[in-house]
Amino acid sequence: MKISKSQRNNIIFLVFILLLIIPQTRQPIQVLLQKGLAMISPSVINEEKRITLTDYDWQLVDENGRSYNFNEAKGKVVLINFWATWCPPCIAEMPSMEKLYKDYKDEVVFLFVSNESQEVISQFKQKNDYDFLVYSAITANPKLLEASSIPRTFVLDRKGHIVIDKTGAADWNSDKVRKLLDDLLKLK
Repeated sequence: MKISKSQRNNIIFLVFILLLIIPQTRQPIQVLLQKGLAMISPSVINEEKRITLTDYDWQLVDENGRSYNFNEAKGKVVLINFWATWCPPCIAEMPSMEKLYKDYKDEVVFLFVSNESQEVISQFKQKNDYDFLVYSAITANPKLLEASSIPRTFVLDRKGHIVIDKTGAADWNSDKVRKLLDDLLKLK
């Protein structure tokens, strides 16, 4: 019995759907698909359309139990990423975030924010050999930094202007993002 091209395509499609239904294979497939989407750099907001964050009243705690007052970020270049270990787009973009963090951690304030338990986050970071600190919010996020879906990432300049507001996976280690950070760091 010979299988037509159309039948073969239907079989492949059905196998793919079945793999997405099976819990053990769903997340790796979703992460793989998101990695393809995460090859695109995030867009920079035009200067005339940028919104300025004025509310820095936000308390966080890092995975080591140390408090962080977001007021300390005033006047600095900041990257805030809301994410979770179970989120395929978050997992897909995390390698590029780690590379960017390693190169800019001394100049840019990185706030990786998750509401998951420290045990889950610690296991995820250890498994993937990630160095960045993860924070949990103690108080409500400033209104302009609310995230109803993840990943959501904001880049703020020294004056508090939101320069990037990206929902979904992206390539954060791109030349475009690096040039933006370099330019923002030069401005005083």
